[in-house]
Amino acid sequence: MNIPTYPIYDADQHYYETPDAFLRYLPKQYSKEFQYVTVNGRTKLAVAGMLSEYIPNPAFEVVAAPGSHEKWYRGDNPEGLSLREIGGKPVRSDAAFHSGPAHLQMMDSHGIQAAILLPTLASIIEERLGDKPDVIAALFHSLNRWVQDEYGFSNGRQFPVAAINLADLELALQELEFVIKAGARVVLIRPAPVPGLRGGRSFGFKEFDPFWARVAEAKILVVLHTSDTGYDKIYQWWTAGGAGETRPFEKDPFKEVLDVVLGRPIQDSLAALVCHGVFDRHPGVRVASLENGSAWLEPLLKRLQSAHHKMPKEFSQDPVEAFRRHVYIAPFYEDPVKKVIELVGIDHVLFGSDWPHPEGLAKPLDFFKDIDDLTAAEQQHVMSSNLKTLLEGRW
Repeated sequence: MNIPTYPIYDADQHYYETPDAFLRYLPKQYSKEFQYVTVNGRTKLAVAGMLSEYIPNPAFEVVAAPGSHEKWYRGDNPEGLSLREIGGKPVRSDAAFHSGPAHLQMMDSHGIQAAILLPTLASIIEERLGDKPDVIAALFHSLNRWVQDEYGFSNGRQFPVAAINLADLELALQELEFVIKAGARVVLIRPAPVPGLRGGRSFGFKEFDPFWARVAEAKILVVLHTSDTGYDKIYQWWTAGGAGETRPFEKDPFKEVLDVVLGRPIQDSLAALVCHGVFDRHPGVRVASLENGSAWLEPLLKRLQSAHHKMPKEFSQDPVEAFRRHVYIAPFYEDPVKKVIELVGIDHVLFGSDWPHPEGLAKPLDFFKDIDDLTAAEQQHVMSSNLKTLLEGRW
């Protein structure tokens, strides 16, 4: 594999949060809402007073090795091994998993010029604290300040996302101003309805226009990354309910086919942005879908096209063209990238390795093997220039 000389931009890398990430700056009045506790000699997490098994090892002392689940996600499992069996023996947490300087050294060794960095455990927060927006805001503010300390928002190579929840718009705008001032170029919102006392609602509604307007003004990239979206309830409807919280590492063929973890949340979220007019009212907004794959993409575009043909007066512009103008897609390594390019255009496809997660690539540049059917110019768009352009705010 010939590695090109241009700089590689990775849209999806992660860190494993240390407990300090959430506790260092968390006000004392919220300390009982997010606790690391010991159960039978093992560290567990209690959120809002409820013990969670969402992440079995929330302190991340040991983790599955980077890329160790690749065979599973490529469907290369003729022996029918479990995810745990495929993953093999876990590894001790490495400094590169939670330290900015150590992670930067890893990027150098892997040939990565720049990367968007995302949290791991933070995805537990919003679904369990939806009725406590002040607690969510406090936890995200603590996380964002920890990221500022440990990685920095503006070193030009590491681009950590700033986590924001929209349930309390005033607090969300305060946090947005804080992270913009700190140098953040990317913000993270959950691909799910915004929680509220009367139930969820779309973040595409006009009530959230102040957020989208400020994002557009500051040329901040908004990313929608897979999370605990609450869509596991759909699976529970079909399985007699009472299954408890979602457990991402416990696999079930029916849940896999329902696609409640990846496909449904992201397509609903992007449909909300299009159909509820965010891109009409705020043409400067740009959104990237990360670690949601692309299997859902073509069906969604077809449904948008069909809705437009049936109700043309309900749309201010062609919804498919609006999608292609405003949305960027990071396909999985097992996805047909060429097909994604056909659907959204070469300028709107991003490379994401998901390092150091087990479902990602142990060696990020192995992604070149999955795009060897692209021309050299197309590869450069996907692996470099598309994300570089977004991070520089050039759209």
